[in-house]
Amino acid sequence: MDRESLRGLRAQPGYVKFLSAATLARVSDEMFGVGVVLLVLDRTDSPALAGATVAAITLPSLVSGPLLGAWLDLTGRRRTLMVIDQIVIATVLVALVLLIGHTPSWVIPLVVVPAGITYPLSFGGFTSMIPTLVPGELLPPANAVETTSFNAALVVGPALAGTLSAVAGPEIPLLVEAALALAALALIVRIPALDSPPDRADERTLWSIAVDGLRQIVLVPQLRGVTAAAAFGMAGLGLLTVAFPLFAVDHLGVERSASGYMWAAFAVGSTLGALSLVRIQRRFPPERIVVGGYATFGLLMLSWPLAGSLPVFLVLVSLAALVDGPALASQFAVRQQYVPPSLYGQVFTSAVGLKVGSFALGAALAGAVVTGLGSAEALVLAATLQIVGAGVGVTLMHLPGRPAQDAAARRSAARRA
Repeated sequence: MDRESLRGLRAQPGYVKFLSAATLARVSDEMFGVGVVLLVLDRTDSPALAGATVAAITLPSLVSGPLLGAWLDLTGRRRTLMVIDQIVIATVLVALVLLIGHTPSWVIPLVVVPAGITYPLSFGGFTSMIPTLVPGELLPPANAVETTSFNAALVVGPALAGTLSAVAGPEIPLLVEAALALAALALIVRIPALDSPPDRADERTLWSIAVDGLRQIVLVPQLRGVTAAAAFGMAGLGLLTVAFPLFAVDHLGVERSASGYMWAAFAVGSTLGALSLVRIQRRFPPERIVVGGYATFGLLMLSWPLAGSLPVFLVLVSLAALVDGPALASQFAVRQQYVPPSLYGQVFTSAVGLKVGSFALGAALAGAVVTGLGSAEALVLAATLQIVGAGVGVTLMHLPGRPAQDAAARRSAARRA
């Protein structure tokens, strides 16, 4: 990425605060998958409960994602919802520290569910604001930076959670997560023009906006294919929440906390791929980059179970993830090119809700898969789901659908940028 693009992004009012708030919120969220799994395993030694707890914060997104996005588009009150999101997650994290291991297991997922309802906001909610903060010619570098925000959180979050768990105790990562969520909240309230007044001429209802956004995803071939591919891929990544810590012990001879470094290695590779391959994202249709990225990523993941040491495993993870970064950035580009601005919030949060819900299904099954098949076999299954997702995505893109409004114009503008 060139310096001129970065200077242009920094010059946009509120962009730096936006990026900082989004990244802090995501670091907090990315710590959860490692921190809560390690805490549950430490206090209960139950892989099933660990997977169920991760699923509880991600599964509600299947329902809440479309409604949250519709509410954002209808009211324009982004700040209120983002503030609520950070307050809820901070409260839930403190509650988990107090309850895990000291209350019946079935209570823990129920405690997590409220945070799961607003979970899509840290991902799709923030991302949907980019076109309102950044002009069209800066969207490709902004998407690359947005991918970097995701991956920086995925580097820092899991690594920080694993390190704090090993050094200070398994409950400390959750407390640090809560502090980061509150820090993000402090930035959110300072972002200028975050809220936008609702269009008084807009007579749509919350339900009609939700339906319109979902219809857009289903009927536009590019959106349909990319969303389906991402859902399969995220289900595979959900399996890794439990497979990583157990693979570390069973096959690499290291502590469970090393799973944090595994996720960090994934994010480093993805970040490097996103930033170094911006030209590819401008040269090819983004939907092709998405499905090609998932297929290549899955094939490279098949090498992971062959690693005999942690350093080798981390290298293999980083190399595979190089193709994940452009695929993720291209998902943003697909939505920006094929979605009308009036449905940005709805479509972004709905797509994220489906992805996070798929991740939840993978996490929910992770305990049973790892216990029944083994941690190495779980890695192979996760890789297979990436390849299957690419195949499903290509198939759905070639089924009949309707052209997206103004898609050609937005594609042309993006290629000229």
